Amino acid sequence: MEYCLQIESLSKDYKSFKLNNININIPSGSIVGLIGENGAGKTTTIKLILNLIKRDKGKITIFGMDNIKDEKEIKEQIGVVFDESYFHDMLNVLEVEKMLKNVYKNWDNSLYKQYIEKFQLPWNKIIKDFSRGMKMKLSIAAALAHHPKLLILDEATSGLDPIVRNEILDIFYDFIQDDNHSILISSHITSDLEKIADYITFIHNGEILLSAEKDDLIENYLIIKCSLSDYEMIDKHDIIGKRKNAFGYELMIHINQYNKNKYNNFVKQKVSLEEILLFYVKEGIKC
Repeated sequence: MEYCLQIESLSKDYKSFKLNNININIPSGSIVGLIGENGAGKTTTIKLILNLIKRDKGKITIFGMDNIKDEKEIKEQIGVVFDESYFHDMLNVLEVEKMLKNVYKNWDNSLYKQYIEKFQLPWNKIIKDFSRGMKMKLSIAAALAHHPKLLILDEATSGLDPIVRNEILDIFYDFIQDDNHSILISSHITSDLEKIADYITFIHNGEILLSAEKDDLIENYLIIKCSLSDYEMIDKHDIIGKRKNAFGYELMIHINQYNKNKYNNFVKQKVSLEEILLFYVKEGIKC
């Protein structure tokens, strides 16, 4: 398997917060969702990937190149969207184009125009008067207009209404149809990643709790509802986490080839990424 991005044993210590021994691989042609609550370490990881802050230890390889030694060449091939626009408020869409076409060798004016028209953004209106959704669309248009191979998104859909979020997710999905394109998207909105991600990595308190294919997570975990007495019949080795209520327990069970038929007599329901995250965070489990 070829990887467009590999992170090995990455650490950064702020004293008040530590990113500890992070390992993430992004296969070429895939979407990897980096999920965690606010302050979990998602943005710190992305800033380290982009060499915006200095790492304490570890290695980051992008397209087979070192992210520090080959920074300039790498950044020609990646597009980045943060959770807020960093374009000057007094610029308009046309002025953003004039600026960026002198930054990127592969800048494509016609592609930029296509995205601006698709997003229905005004050419002459200043960014200060844009809504949050409009600013995010502009950032995405600018990130895609130089034909990047890797798109890095930090909470790019946070704070947007569902209609705008779905429109943006469609753009990401179209981008990934080319097998040479890949996406790393950090988010605490797990429902977005359920729609588009191929792989999921959970980060909590600066550490990776779980990393797996999204479909495997959805298929291999389930919620079992049982009474207090039935709880004694559950193999405790299968339990990832539990919630107790007045009627009994809700248990998250990891299903494998040895126990897949063990709980057919119990009330079962499918699990969401959000529920998996909540159970893992509550139990503090690393897998």
